[in-house]
Amino acid sequence: MDLPRNPTRAVSVGSVVIGDGNPIVVQSMCATRTQDTEATTKQANALHEAGAGIVRIAVDNRKDAAALETIRASTEANLSVDLQENYRMAELVAPLVQKIRYNPGHLYHHERKKPWQDKVRYLVDIALENDCAIRVGVNAGSVDPDKKDQFPADDSISPMLASAMEHCEFLDSIGFERYVVSLKDSDPTKVIEANRRFAEARPDIPLHLGVTEAGLPPEGVIKTRIAFEQLISQGIGDTIRVSLTLPNDRKPEEIDAGNEILSDIAEGRVRSVVHFDLDHLNIISCPSCSRVENEAFIDLAEDVRKMTRYAKDFPATIAVMGCRVNGPGETDDADLGLWCGPRAVTLKKGTETLGRYGYDEILPKLKEELDKLMDKPQ
Repeated sequence: MDLPRNPTRAVSVGSVVIGDGNPIVVQSMCATRTQDTEATTKQANALHEAGAGIVRIAVDNRKDAAALETIRASTEANLSVDLQENYRMAELVAPLVQKIRYNPGHLYHHERKKPWQDKVRYLVDIALENDCAIRVGVNAGSVDPDKKDQFPADDSISPMLASAMEHCEFLDSIGFERYVVSLKDSDPTKVIEANRRFAEARPDIPLHLGVTEAGLPPEGVIKTRIAFEQLISQGIGDTIRVSLTLPNDRKPEEIDAGNEILSDIAEGRVRSVVHFDLDHLNIISCPSCSRVENEAFIDLAEDVRKMTRYAKDFPATIAVMGCRVNGPGETDDADLGLWCGPRAVTLKKGTETLGRYGYDEILPKLKEELDKLMDKPQ
């Protein structure tokens, strides 16, 4: 594909190289529970066969780490491990993977009395010992609180950039350059701005692009396409993830969508849309992953879309989130949010919790709150 590319440095991840003019790597994440080794191996292989250059798997505890050893033995995919619940799992899983992903915001909350620099240095030492790359994954819904406090409440982009820049400077200072950065949001316009600003300041660092909680297809593909078109057509982006809310057996569609978007950009088949349409109802939902505590959340996201069609011209955002890691924080910015747990769904209005309801009870409650919003004078 003949695409303009920023002159980023090369970061090898197993059999693929991110950056330095190499083909843009399309990747995805397993949605199965890591401890279900048969299902996770099957999905990792399905993603690999669909063309995923990297397959990410979540490891939150020792049982997950033990399961990863079995998975590693049965797949040829380049594996990235996602560390959010416990960064110290790195020493158990690094020998099994090619890349380690950590989130500065989540790192902040572990061992609070320990300087974050010590935690990152630990991860770097583990990565060096095991020939692993690192992704610094900054997410708008889980930014380091210290960074959020430095900027106005309505500025969600500057804290992300400040966090990413700080970690890059530290990694550079200790001589570790085998890393990529991601700056993700559910709003494609914010993804565009954050990555443009980062690329302007640090054109040397490879970028992992993605619109987090893009939601159900086709809307989720459209949101992602908008961000990717504006960034990749300007040379920004070295690896991509299309994050869609899909049943487990359809996860390879993320790879197909990513490749189609790249092909269209290369051939000039673009929508040339800069701003996502926020004058209408916007439903965001996280991609199904191994942290989903009840797969009924996927059906619920589809039911929410169908139920709310009557309000399609109302300017509001509804978030449907599937796990405890990102659910609480990433529903805060939505007008109405559903944080889906194992047996119940927490209904929120902004940061306010309105109640917890069964999966069979939540739709009428959501409709009631949506109708209240619609009845308020604009």
